[in-house]
Amino acid sequence: QVLLVESGGGLVQAGGSLKLSCAASGRTISSYLMGWFRQAPGKEREFVARIGWSAGSTSYADSVQGRFTSSRDGAKNTVYLQMNSLKPEDTAVYYCAADPPPYQEYEYWGQGTQVTVSS
Repeated sequence: QVLLVESGGGLVQAGGSLKLSCAASGRTISSYLMGWFRQAPGKEREFVARIGWSAGSTSYADSVQGRFTSSRDGAKNTVYLQMNSLKPEDTAVYYCAADPPPYQEYEYWGQGTQVTVSS
């Protein structure tokens, strides 16, 4: 079992930055595909970013490409989402998720952290 705990959310003005953390415990996630998702009020959860076991393997939603960067620290068993140039439409609850080998689905989810971007 893997426990994921997100942190780093908060209130920021448009154009500002936040860095989210997702700390894993229970098992090492070094071989896991890690994803970031978000859900805004009244909307479905949507994909934000993904980082593979190789830190160079990342992908992003078009809406955040060039503004958000995902990274991971194996020693800390933690993944990060650096969010720059934030926009009000980035306001949502952000979740991290873990997809273990053989990478069939995201099996573990965090509880989420609120990000609010004011205009």
